[in-house]
Amino acid sequence: MVNIRQPLQAVTDAGFDPDLAQSRLDQVFFALSDPIRRQVLEQLDGQALLVSEIAAAFDVSLQAVSRHIQVLVRAGLIQQERTGRISRCSLDAGPLLDAAVWMNRYSKYWQQQFDLLAATLVDIDERKAASSASAPTRKQAKKRTSRKQ
Repeated sequence: MVNIRQPLQAVTDAGFDPDLAQSRLDQVFFALSDPIRRQVLEQLDGQALLVSEIAAAFDVSLQAVSRHIQVLVRAGLIQQERTGRISRCSLDAGPLLDAAVWMNRYSKYWQQQFDLLAATLVDIDERKAASSASAPTRKQAKKRTSRKQ
């Protein structure tokens, strides 16, 4: 089960705090910087799991996995519900959307590189086609040399 509990906040909202938004983004990217935390998020995609179920997939202690989960909770990527000693975790994709929106601002640079690559490949194909059309075939070249003799 994927949740988006954090409401989206438009830039024009009166209560928008750019420093707070930057801090949240920093926490999300920090949380995503570790491979174990990324794997935890993958495990939670579409389902809620107990901390012990999450930890079973790793060769680290339950305490180490719990620390990773707390980093994800602080970043807002995981919601944790406790019932006594049992802790169930679920994915909250809202902060991932914020990170994706931030990264998408830079896609124009990638797109420019892809456009340049595509134009270069078209140019190469056109040159090959032009050189093969103007170059004589081997049979034509043999006929020309045999006529000269």
